[in-house]
Amino acid sequence: MIRTRIVELSTIDAIAYRQKLRGGRSGVVIQRFDTDQPGLATLSRNDGSPDIAPSTPPNLYPVEAFAEAFALTTGLPYTARGRVKLSARVETPDEIEETVEEAATVNSAEYAAVVAAYTDRNGALSYDLLNKDFIQFAKSSNHVARMVSEKASVEAILGHVVRAKLEFLTGNRNLSDAEVDAIVAMLDAVSPRNVFKTVTDEIRKMLAR
Repeated sequence: MIRTRIVELSTIDAIAYRQKLRGGRSGVVIQRFDTDQPGLATLSRNDGSPDIAPSTPPNLYPVEAFAEAFALTTGLPYTARGRVKLSARVETPDEIEETVEEAATVNSAEYAAVVAAYTDRNGALSYDLLNKDFIQFAKSSNHVARMVSEKASVEAILGHVVRAKLEFLTGNRNLSDAEVDAIVAMLDAVSPRNVFKTVTDEIRKMLAR
């Protein structure tokens, strides 16, 4: 199972962790200490509120508990770990699914190197640290300056910046497009917003000057 580290909730007597779901979505699993029945919710893309699975009993898992769980797990990087068991039998929600590609990504030295570079004191992946570093690279790169002067697309410049930084951070100059995409997808899944939103906005500013 691909999930984040476990956090303890104060809203109810339970633990929670972020989990990969079917279709590439990210959700939060809550497990109470007094029942085998877990609760599951995804984050609504419309208003950012918890979208609780129909199979989750609301009397055991109120929306406030999911709101706290999402807040505590936002920014935590994924890791490939086994099923959480707090009692003799814990049913895993049907929506949860692990793929071989995702497991390989979170277990890779490349993903670990990127996470280590931008993890803050709380153990969360800092988008601010990541974007500041990527922006600094973009502004100091002669190749990026040339691409800007030639009015390359935002996507092309961002693609170069991301690949160059990932190759530097991982020490792997032979990353395939699939490996780059997989790392970016796992980084992007950590938080509900686009991992490279800030650096993308800065590239647009560079092109507009």
